[in-house]
Amino acid sequence: MAIALYMDENVPRQILLGLRLRGVDVLSVQEDKRSGDPDPQVLTRANELQRVLFTRDDDFLAIANQLLQKETNFIGIIYAAQQIASIGVCVRDLELIAKVIVKVSDTVIQLSRFTPCHSSLSIYTLDNV
Repeated sequence: MAIALYMDENVPRQILLGLRLRGVDVLSVQEDKRSGDPDPQVLTRANELQRVLFTRDDDFLAIANQLLQKETNFIGIIYAAQQIASIGVCVRDLELIAKVIVKVSDTVIQLSRFTPCHSSLSIYTLDNV
């Protein structure tokens, strides 16, 4: 089973549409009627939905680091810097992540700061998906 993604409100719609065209399970904050929610609530909602959060908002880096230091469980955050990762790169790498990192007996490989080859994305997680 592939990884389901939850898109932060800062993610361009082109990324969402590109992933859907490639068969990736994605839901945006806007579609979930959560626009304007504070970042911690967005991450909590992603966890409730069992989805990995994708964001281009570097505020989530601080949140991820705090959670990792406290060893607080969360499904995961994938971050891509706006200045470095183009829309096309994000779509390509997110498709790879969503389709290759799959659930195995309801456990995903434990990752912290995993970055695919030639990618501008970083993954933060401390939980089972």
